[in-house]
Formats: sequence, structure tokens, C-alpha cells
Amino acid sequence: MDVQDVATDLIAEQQALDEVVAGLDTESWTASTPSAGWAVADQVAHLTYFDRAAATAITEPEAFRASVEELWAAARRNGGDDLTLGPFRALSSDDLLAAWRDGRTLLAKAAVTLTDDDRVEWYGPSMGARSFLTARLMEAWAHGQDVVDAVGGHRPASDRLRHVAQLGFITRRWSYANRKMAVPDIEIDVALTAPSGSRWTWGPGDAPEVIRGPAEDFCLVVTQRRHLDDTDLEVVGDAARDWLLLAQAFAGPPSDGPDPGRF
Repeated sequence: MDVQDVATDLIAEQQALDEVVAGLDTESWTASTPSAGWAVADQVAHLTYFDRAAATAITEPEAFRASVEELWAAARRNGGDDLTLGPFRALSSDDLLAAWRDGRTLLAKAAVTLTDDDRVEWYGPSMGARSFLTARLMEAWAHGQDVVDAVGGHRPASDRLRHVAQLGFITRRWSYANRKMAVPDIEIDVALTAPSGSRWTWGPGDAPEVIRGPAEDFCLVVTQRRHLDDTDLEVVGDAARDWLLLAQAFAGPPSDGPDPGRF
């Protein structure tokens, strides 16, 4: 799969969430989501800010680098919400939806210019183009899950989740390093059932520890949208369970997902 295939799937994932929020009434946009202090509108505002930032990172790297300093300064003040969410909180739901769509369009146009060999500046080390767009897809899906949990929207799982599952698998080491912990020297196989019914696998194939089950459940765990114990995943081995209890497929300081039993 090349970078343009990922770009196509990103657009489809964004549209799947658009179909959930486009029909919401004004009250639903203010509904609380599982992210403390964030309403449905805030989830969409977050995606809007960072989709625009991603487009700038591709097309205007110097301007993007300047925006990074602005964001770090805002983060030191109050976590950054005044910068990334504040301006959008003043918009009506219709205007916010239009702003998100505009930002997505900018990102889609910028993504067309990418090749597999390109690297893109981001908040930390630069990223390969495919990984960069995969991260945007993961964000759209994960924050979309927060919206779906808040309003009960209909967003069927799709095989686009392969991107999220792949990211979840390759960030095992990051999940430990981010907490300044050593990664257990134990290989783990991951064997997942895709929404289409096909089988996705990662790992050597004969690892002593194994994670099996629905791909959607694995994605929910590695993006910290569900606790492992609230899923149908089968986990064989202490190291495999330990990983999934602290898995974090996204950048940022260490964070914890929901407590067991919340969903």
C-alpha cells in the first residue's frame, strides 16, 4: 500500500465521521464525550486544528515549525486548549463543521503531492509520508469513537482499521519508552479478525505470547478508548497483557485509558 492509498483511506475515514456529526442537532454538539472536559464540538475542533497543521507541515514546513513553538507555549500555559480549541469554540456547529471540511480539503490537496519517500515535519521527529497520514487516520478514527460514544452514532467498522492496528503493533516499544520503562524481551504475535472477516497478523508467527481477537477491539485498546477487560481479545502471556494495559499508539505524554467496566 503506497502513500496515496493511505490518503484515500484517510478521506474515507473522515467522511465516515462526517456522516455521524452532520445530522446532529445543536444540543448533541455540546454533549460530553469520554475525554474529560471535551464536548463533541471539541473533538471536531481538535481534528480541524491538526488537519490544518498537517496540511501546513506538508506545504509550508517553515510556517509549520513556527506554529510548533506557538503550540508549545500554549501547552505550558494551559495544556494548549486555548490555542487548538479556543477559536473553534466561538463557532456555531454549522460553521465548525464547515471549518473541519475546509481543513480536510486542504490536507487532501497537500497529501496528493506526497510520495512514499517523502518525510514530513511534525511535533517531534519528522515522519515518513505513509506514517504521517496513517497517524491522521488514527486520530480521525479515535476521536470519532469519542463522538460515537457520546451520541450513539452509526459508524460501522471497516478494514481501514488495518492502519490503526498496524500503528498499534509498531508502537509497542514507544508505549514503554514514553513511560521510561524497559520493553520486556519477549516477542508477541498479534492475530486479528478484520471487519471483513479476513485475518491480519503481526509478529514472528511462533512467539511465546499471543493476542487474538477482533481487530476493532485491538484498535480500541491501543488508542485508549477501551480497557482490555471490556473487549473480546484473548491474551496469552503476562508480557502481552502488560503491553495492552499501557499501550499508547499516539504521541504525547503518557496517558491511561478508561477504567475497566466504563463501557
